[in-house]
Amino acid sequence: MPAEFLKIHPQTPEPRKIQQVINILRDGGIVIYPTDTVYAMGCDIHNARAVERLARIKGIKPQKNDFSFICFDLSHIADYARVSNNAFKLMKRLLPGPFTFVLEASNRVPKVLANRKTVGIRIPDHPITRQIVYELDHPIITTSIKDEDDFMEYPTDPEIIFERFQHQVDIVIDGGFGGLIPSTVIDATNDDFEVIREGAGEFTI
Repeated sequence: MPAEFLKIHPQTPEPRKIQQVINILRDGGIVIYPTDTVYAMGCDIHNARAVERLARIKGIKPQKNDFSFICFDLSHIADYARVSNNAFKLMKRLLPGPFTFVLEASNRVPKVLANRKTVGIRIPDHPITRQIVYELDHPIITTSIKDEDDFMEYPTDPEIIFERFQHQVDIVIDGGFGGLIPSTVIDATNDDFEVIREGAGEFTI
């Protein structure tokens, strides 16, 4: 059965449609959604089968993944990662925004991901994504969608994304065209704050 293609207003997401996405996530579904950078796919962080399914779509083992967690705000972060005072101040200044912070994982990271020593944390500045996480009341696993095209690394058109993934995921959200540049990744496991990947976010200490 092909995925549903669901158009959601990018600035004022319709509550009924957001609830539809929440229901799919709670049932173990995989969702494709826009962020403040590129389109991504994800699932409920607490659903082990969904995480394993997401890993299969990416062609990797769950324990070897590079998935990040999307949180609604900073209040969720301490549940899954150890954050120094300096890192917290930096995150407070830059988030929500196009950044991924790599932090030392806490022992509350779900068991399916328990072998990981670090975890990436995202708080995208995008109403659809944040409303989904807010209504779900806990983070979702996220991974960027990459294109096999050498010309364009990240697909931007939700209709093209739907054509490619309609038989692998449960719902594709059309929140308008996505971006071409992924998030800036910052290693915040210590207070040196090294940029691992240059991306959409401009980083200065």
